[in-house]
Amino acid sequence: MAKVKEELAELGTQSLRTADQLHSAAIHLLRRLRKQDLLTGEGPARLSALSVLVFGGPKTLAELAAAEQVKPPTMSRIVAGLARSRLVAVSRDPQDARRVRIVSTPKGTRLLQQGRRRRIEYLASNLERLSHDELEELRHGIEILEKALRHWR
Repeated sequence: MAKVKEELAELGTQSLRTADQLHSAAIHLLRRLRKQDLLTGEGPARLSALSVLVFGGPKTLAELAAAEQVKPPTMSRIVAGLARSRLVAVSRDPQDARRVRIVSTPKGTRLLQQGRRRRIEYLASNLERLSHDELEELRHGIEILEKALRHWR
């Protein structure tokens, strides 16, 4: 019984160490990639909201605010900025005139796709420093992470 408790404690410690390393690496990676987003001319909050619309389809203001975990007045300002830049189109909901429907415009979709391409190219240029074996290990690690994310709770 004591051996089982030791093994469980070790697994917990190993999970915590791994989680700490992954957390730190993810933050550093995202900070570096985020610098590529500056080239879009749009701020992170606007790009994040636009991403929800491009990949998730049209949303109401309330749905978009919930997806971005902000209050509707904050999202209203973000959407107004995106609309001024012609990255989204805002229209009245046909079923309820009190609600608006927000959709990415072709310009908004292009901007987001270009930003994604820049981040991927930047990341790839830095991964070129790794050996073939290191890239294979990294790819295997990504597969493991994707598997873990499928069962996320």
